[in-house]
Amino acid sequence: MYGNFWENLRNAFWHDNNSLYKLLAINILVFMVVLVARVMLTITGFGDIYAAGISHLMMPASLSKLATQPWAIFSYMFLHEGIFHILFNMLFLFWFGQLVHQFLGSRKLANLYILGGVAGALFYVLIYNLAPYFRGSVDSSLMLGASAGVFAVVVGAATLSPNTTFFLILLGPVKIKYIAIFYVVLSFAKSAGANAGGELAHLGGALLGYLYIIELRRGVDWGAPVQKVGIFFENLLSKRQKVNVSYRKPKSSGGYKPFSKAADTKPAIKSSDASQEEIDVILDKIAEKGYEALSKEEKRKLFEFSKK
Repeated sequence: MYGNFWENLRNAFWHDNNSLYKLLAINILVFMVVLVARVMLTITGFGDIYAAGISHLMMPASLSKLATQPWAIFSYMFLHEGIFHILFNMLFLFWFGQLVHQFLGSRKLANLYILGGVAGALFYVLIYNLAPYFRGSVDSSLMLGASAGVFAVVVGAATLSPNTTFFLILLGPVKIKYIAIFYVVLSFAKSAGANAGGELAHLGGALLGYLYIIELRRGVDWGAPVQKVGIFFENLLSKRQKVNVSYRKPKSSGGYKPFSKAADTKPAIKSSDASQEEIDVILDKIAEKGYEALSKEEKRKLFEFSKK
C-alpha cells in the first residue's frame, strides 16, 4: 500500500498492486449510485423503474431467470442497499483482506473475492433448487451483497494464518480462526431463516476460501482464469500517462539544478528463486507461527512468488 486509508481509497484506480482498495472503492461507488438512483426515482414517482432495474442486477435463485441475466452472478457481489450491510462487509473485507494481501499479494486477493462471490451464488442456486424447503420461493428469491466474497477472504485469511490475533472490543485478543468459525457456524444456524439465501451464499464463499488456500499450497491456483481476465481489462481500460516530476537538489556549490524523477536509478529486485515446495513450507510456517515468524529472506520469496 502507498499511503493512509483515505488516500489509498481515493487513488485506488491510479495504482497497481492494490486490489483491496479497488474492491472497496467499487463497492462504495456502486452503493452511492444505487442510493441516489433509489431516492431520486422513488420521490419522482418512478420507484417501479428502480425496482425493475435493480432486480436485473441481483442474483436470482431461479435457473430460468438466471439464464436471462447471466451477468448477475458477478454484478450481485458489488450491490448493497442498506448502510449497515455495506459497512460491515467493507470492514471485514478491509481487516481480513490486508492479511491476504500481505501473505499472497494483490491479485490473489482479488481472485479469492471473485471466486468466493461466484461460489456463494452457485451454492445459493443449488440449494434453493434442490431443497424442498425452498421450493415455493425459488421464482421470487433474489440476492445481493458482497458477503460471499468477503466470507471467502475471511476464511482464506484464517486458513493462511489461523493464530493471527485481532483485538475485539469487550472480548480482547481473539485468534482469527475463532472469528471465522463463529461466523460460519452462525450462517449455518440461520440458513433456514428470513435471509436464507444470503446465509447459504456465506457458506459457499467460506468453503471456497478454505479450499482455495488448500489448493494454492499444493501449487494449484484456481484463480488463474480470473487473474487473466483482470489483467486483460486492466490493460484495456488503463489510461496511464507518464508524468515527469521535476525536483531540485543542491549542487556542491550550494546552488540547485533540476533533475527528473524518472531518471532516478533504483536497485534491481531479485527475481524469486523459490520453488513451489519452498513456498509450501513458508505457508505452513505462517499457518503455524504467523507471518511475523518469517525471516526477511522468506518474506522476500513469498512476496516475489505472489506476483507471478
